[in-house]
Amino acid sequence: MAQYSHFAENRLPLFSGDEAVQAAPRTDKQPSYIRDHRARLRERFRNGGAQAMPDYELLELVLFRAIPRRDVKPLARLLLDTLGDFNGVISAPPIRLAEVPGVGDAVITELKIIEAASQRLARARVMRRAIDATLRIPDPSASRGRASCGGR
Repeated sequence: MAQYSHFAENRLPLFSGDEAVQAAPRTDKQPSYIRDHRARLRERFRNGGAQAMPDYELLELVLFRAIPRRDVKPLARLLLDTLGDFNGVISAPPIRLAEVPGVGDAVITELKIIEAASQRLARARVMRRAIDATLRIPDPSASRGRASCGGR
């Protein structure tokens, strides 16, 4: 097959000499008060559990994973103001969550993971009670109560 040279074009370089400049390394690390705040919240959760934290701080712990390099306290408060409480935020439909400014796919996914995990945990507890009742396995907490009342 014949090659037609009049259709061929000279290849152009992608970059001229000064055009491809190396980007300066990013220096926008988290301020220490944010990094320290996250560490303090995690420590408080480890020591006292969820009971030691208000809803907005528990929500911050969830949001840390979705938004690793930004202060999430304003978003946590906005979500709670918009959707009522922790349960309202976790159980809100993705479409409703997406309407809140600052909420993107990562936040929605993280919240829906928490919702799915809590539903699975609740279902497992219900199933466990049903199996225990069927097999007539006494509830360990009930036996502790009877023992402290003299076995009655």
